[in-house]
Amino acid sequence: MRITAAMVKELRERTGAGMMDCKRALTESEGDLDKAIELMRLSGQAKADKKAGRITAEGVIAIRKDESGRRAAMVEVNCETDFVAKESAFRGFVDAVCTRVLAANPSSVEELVAIPLDDQGGASIEEERRGLVARVGENISVRRFAVVDSRGGRLGIYLHDTRIGVVVDVEGSDDVVARDIAMHVAASRPVAVAEPDMPQDVLRRERDILEAQVAGSGKPPEIQEKMLAGRVAKFLKEVTLLGQPFVKDPDRSVGEYLSASGAAVRGFERFEVGEGIEKKAENFAEEVMAQARGH
Repeated sequence: MRITAAMVKELRERTGAGMMDCKRALTESEGDLDKAIELMRLSGQAKADKKAGRITAEGVIAIRKDESGRRAAMVEVNCETDFVAKESAFRGFVDAVCTRVLAANPSSVEELVAIPLDDQGGASIEEERRGLVARVGENISVRRFAVVDSRGGRLGIYLHDTRIGVVVDVEGSDDVVARDIAMHVAASRPVAVAEPDMPQDVLRRERDILEAQVAGSGKPPEIQEKMLAGRVAKFLKEVTLLGQPFVKDPDRSVGEYLSASGAAVRGFERFEVGEGIEKKAENFAEEVMAQARGH
């Protein structure tokens, strides 16, 4: 059967694949459009499997709020290069995944990727991911997501160039304060809101390091205890949100700024693209810090 330009055009519009891939699939399916799509899906799965081991340290973070403004979803979807991270099909996929997280509230990434990408019951997120891998030629992974339901009544949201995303649950005050705190979290990377919220494994690991440092000082035991207490307190001030110097006014802490504003933070989520994945060193938090201070 003769494969016409119109047939290739229609298949391209339906799949987003390249012209030669469409022509090849139509030839193999003898012009049957639905069969060609199925062949391309199978081919895409094979390509996706081949690329599955590649490191995905680039990508995009997306955030979506519901109509009430009291619930938000944040996702990180990774790819291999910054070039693909800027590509419209990739970004459309990320936005659609974030929308589905907000609507479906899945309990895990495994559950998320098994649900349809749209609300019409079509292809699953995993099937769409594999198809996108075949089209862009890079591995793509849905890495993580978070859903924040406001207990305080207001969500502060900040997205820095799709590279750092923050959602903060704030009680009291106004949207300006909520956004200020979200920007601070983006720039300063707090580990927890306050000391009682600190992950015990993080605190234990740091305390062990500080104990080893103090033990090597040669000071009497009672002096070592005071040194250790002081260093632990300094560490907690550096890594807890309320103890950190506020990025817009370093002369006071975030806790002082919140108190003066009649606000309190109930919790936050912070994602940074490629966090914990070996990649080229880039300091996006430093960019946020400069922006927050108006530099």
